[in-house]
Amino acid sequence: MRSRLRAIFLAGVGLLMVGVPVFAHHGNSGLDPTKKVTLKGTVTEWVWANPHCWLKFDVKDDKGNVVHWVAEENAPSTLVNFGFTRQTFKPGDEVAVTMIVAKNGAASGRANQVVLNGKAYAVIEGQ
Repeated sequence: MRSRLRAIFLAGVGLLMVGVPVFAHHGNSGLDPTKKVTLKGTVTEWVWANPHCWLKFDVKDDKGNVVHWVAEENAPSTLVNFGFTRQTFKPGDEVAVTMIVAKNGAASGRANQVVLNGKAYAVIEGQ
């Protein structure tokens, strides 16, 4: 009886260990890959953190209202290969962000390219 409980316990622990990586990362199912936009705005914050970096910026809509956008980027360890650093963007910087936007209409998405002072910072799609 004791060895049977031990086997059940070990099997349960094994399933938990295998299942954790499945939930550790997310996909791009919330994004609309057919809807890529380029927005010009002003950086409000550059979050350099794992597992993803975030570029927050304000854009004026057609009516002149300010919309707070958030663009998801890759992890810092990946972004350094594309020329990004912790100091790349500062509040007040004017940027043009090309991104795939959220399906639900939220002011968010996954950035593919950011242009700052004429320099394009691009990442490989799908990363």
